[in-house]
Amino acid sequence: MRRTDPSGHGPVRFGPGGAGDGLPVLDALRDVVARAAGAGDEQPVGGGAAIREAACGYWTRRGLPADADRVAAAPGAPALLLALTAALGGDVLVPRPCAAWWAPYARLLGRPVFHVATPAECGGVPDPYALLETVRRIRAEGGDPKLLVLSVADDPTGTVAPPELLHACVEAAAAEGLHLVSDETWRDTLFPPRDTVPLSPAEMLPDRVTVVTDLSGALLPAGWPAAVARFERGEGGARLHARVLDVLTALGARVATPVAAAAGYALAEPGPVTDRVAAATALHARVATALHTTVVAAGAVARPPRAGRHLYADLDPLRPALTAHGVGDAQELEDFLTARLGSPVPGGHRFGDGVGALRVRLSTRPLLGATDAERTECLTSPTPLELPHVQRALTRVKSVFEDLRDDAQRREHTR
Repeated sequence: MRRTDPSGHGPVRFGPGGAGDGLPVLDALRDVVARAAGAGDEQPVGGGAAIREAACGYWTRRGLPADADRVAAAPGAPALLLALTAALGGDVLVPRPCAAWWAPYARLLGRPVFHVATPAECGGVPDPYALLETVRRIRAEGGDPKLLVLSVADDPTGTVAPPELLHACVEAAAAEGLHLVSDETWRDTLFPPRDTVPLSPAEMLPDRVTVVTDLSGALLPAGWPAAVARFERGEGGARLHARVLDVLTALGARVATPVAAAAGYALAEPGPVTDRVAAATALHARVATALHTTVVAAGAVARPPRAGRHLYADLDPLRPALTAHGVGDAQELEDFLTARLGSPVPGGHRFGDGVGALRVRLSTRPLLGATDAERTECLTSPTPLELPHVQRALTRVKSVFEDLRDDAQRREHTR
């Protein structure tokens, strides 16, 4: 299959976009931003008192007490991860697969990045034994592993790590002296019913975990970039917090004042915000479940999604049919499915998997409609899967995947 761009789509700039839910902006948030729009003063680096205190309340309600002088805000989680990576030094470890934006920031700083295999049941958290082996191998080769980035509720797989697995991973990381960055962007998007209360690595290893939450995961539109970081208490946390503020200052990474006002309001979790989060989560859960059913029925392999807005599918069982279409790697699969589904379908190579693996991340957002009116109808309907535009979108996915399945079966029978 001929690539749609002659230079290929490998560079970071061709990677997947932001994490927005695609839904219209909440009226209450619009009002907050409108009231703050006349403020011309910039926010201090690391965020003003209002957003930091609101973040403390947000984490305290989740069993993670925080102090305002150990909180930093920035215009998006990428700025915080870049600052943390620069401040901590050393080599970086991430799960395979992982969020598309994690590794590029380490490479930008010239830091080696090592991908660690994940267990069969979930993504986001490395297999503990694979983590220990990777750390020891890096050190044997003269490396300096210092930072592990993980996520309990994961992008790209949409899975949630079981508590016992998370405990084992955190214990392995602690034994090797690693600092952990826990990306908890998707924590508030667990699908109902919630079988367990989500745990944070910071509850298990309070002296060596920095929590990062990008508010675009559940609380703010993706176009209003804001994220907060919670640093551990004690001298170590104070030193790391100070170094991160130094990096953010050098970058000029301040949250825009109207966005900071919206972030503070959302982090306080008033009724309109919690109602929207619950409704949006339930909607994406229904659509993600339907999408997973469709993809698996056609012969692809995918873990059932339990959070967020994505699922991660392995199309290797459909390789014979894809080969006939000139698709032999993840980039070609990305081009093929993006063209046929009419929306971006990033290949697994964006998330750290090998380019030869036929894996992709599928999203729920394109299935909700093309206009604000259609998406609002999804949000308010008791039966969103029965809406005509949602049915059409799911039918299109079903048709593409079933054609591949039927073609693969025909080729298997003619061998």
